[in-house]
Amino acid sequence: MTTLTAEKITPGNVAAACQLAVEPHQKAFVAPVAVSLAEAYTQPEIAWPRLILADGEPAAFVMGGFNPAAEFDFFRCGIWRLNVGAGVQGRGYGRFAVETVLEEARRRGHKAATVLWIPAEGGPEEFYLKLGFRPTGQTHHGEIVGRIEL
Repeated sequence: MTTLTAEKITPGNVAAACQLAVEPHQKAFVAPVAVSLAEAYTQPEIAWPRLILADGEPAAFVMGGFNPAAEFDFFRCGIWRLNVGAGVQGRGYGRFAVETVLEEARRRGHKAATVLWIPAEGGPEEFYLKLGFRPTGQTHHGEIVGRIEL
C-alpha cells in the first residue's frame, strides 16, 4: 500500500515540486508548478501550496486558496491548481490532493469549496464531477465554476 502525504513547500523540496510535470496534452489546462509557486509567494496569506508525496516521492502538487474577502465568491475557498505527475495518474494522487485542500477548508470553518476548469476534451471536468463538484452555472474567463458542499 502506498503512503501518501502532503508536505509544505520548503527549500528542501521546492526543486522537486517545480520538476513535477503533467502529461503533455494536459499543459493547456494547468499552469506549471513554478508559476503556481510564484503566485503563492506573492500571496502567502491566501495561497496554500502542497507537494503530494507517494512513498516519499513527488507525485502531485495542489494549491488551495483561502480568501474570505475575495470579490468573487468562488475565489474565497477552493482549489487553485492541481498538477498530477505524468506517468503516475490514475492512482488516487489527485483525489488525495483535493481531499487535502477540502480538509483544510473544513478546518478553517468553510462550508463549501470551489474549483474552476476549462471545458474541453481531455480536461479535468470528469475528474472533478466524480469527486462531487457540481457546476454552479457561473463561468470566469471561459472556465466553469464547480462547487462542493463540505
